[in-house]
Amino acid sequence: MATQTGLPLFVLGQDADPHSEKGVDCPGELPPASDPGLVERVRKAKEALGDRLFVLGHHYQRDEVIQFADVTGDSFKLARQAAARPDAEFIVFCGVHFMAESADILTGDSQKVILPDLAAGCSMADMATFDQVEECWEAFEDAGLADQVIPVTYMNSSADIKAFCGRNGGAVCTSSNARRALEWAFEQGDKVLFLPDQHLGRNTAVLEMGLSLDDCVVWNPHRPGGGLTREQLDRARMILWKGHCSVHGRFTAESVDDVRRRIPGVNVLVHPECRHEVVLKADHIGSTEHIIATLQAAPSGSSWAIGTELNLVKRLARMFPDKNVSFLDRTVCYCSTMNRIDLPHLVWALESLALGEVVNQITVDEDTTHWAKVALDRMLALP
Repeated sequence: MATQTGLPLFVLGQDADPHSEKGVDCPGELPPASDPGLVERVRKAKEALGDRLFVLGHHYQRDEVIQFADVTGDSFKLARQAAARPDAEFIVFCGVHFMAESADILTGDSQKVILPDLAAGCSMADMATFDQVEECWEAFEDAGLADQVIPVTYMNSSADIKAFCGRNGGAVCTSSNARRALEWAFEQGDKVLFLPDQHLGRNTAVLEMGLSLDDCVVWNPHRPGGGLTREQLDRARMILWKGHCSVHGRFTAESVDDVRRRIPGVNVLVHPECRHEVVLKADHIGSTEHIIATLQAAPSGSSWAIGTELNLVKRLARMFPDKNVSFLDRTVCYCSTMNRIDLPHLVWALESLALGEVVNQITVDEDTTHWAKVALDRMLALP
């Protein structure tokens, strides 16, 4: 695939790690821009658009892209930042599809949200489709359980799923407030359906709220009845959707053991989207913003192995040169969908806008927007 200017898209990495899986070239340095004029073209397009443009950059973006962001942050912070800029005509979201949807939900009707590459999706969000979740809910209704279940969806989900939760008395949560959202949900019902990341749901319920692993079951949308018996559903308090982050879900307990052998005295800091056994072995657990704050406050000379997306880990290593910052595992690469947002796509999107052509606009229909916002507002109302 090439952009309209004929510029090839960048490969994800170069160089080889003998410890990495076959065919994976990273972790390695991303190549420089294929055209030295790309950076200048972005600057000129931003200058031409002026205050009409607001660029959001997720923490997992490439450095070559995030340097042009007006604000950086996690998905929810960025969506709220977009909502706080009602005078910006164009919101260019350098992230993935569900993030741009959330920005469209929270911004005004006159604002246009642009995703530079429509192929920048999220594998986790795609693991819970609307039809699958509706089928699951119908099974709860048939079993007489729906009145007991409160659906809670992670921010990393499609607008359809957020709207589903809004319609059915549920809410949205982030990795920072998942415990508060679950405590609220258990005040409303006896059980929680947690979408779409099983690991965040399990880690929050067990490590922060005192539930047991036996209180948790996993609903597999690809098996009849979710692969669960009526007895298992009756007993469960947390019904976890069988979904995961393709980056965080690949860290293993062996990764932690290996880094402790290689780096004496290392502090292991991981995201709660990691598997339960990984989180149990870590020293610190927290959201992306928490990871950044923890590194910022860490003493000079300390060693840290970070279990999150590689672009951010490499950026943190450069931000804090007085600390020894390394990636938790040697076989996990960049988030492939995040990396679809590159300079050629950003140049094309911004130059198109400057010429009066709106490209790759993300729009959420009125009904979905209404119910998704209901679920988001329930989260915002949490103490």
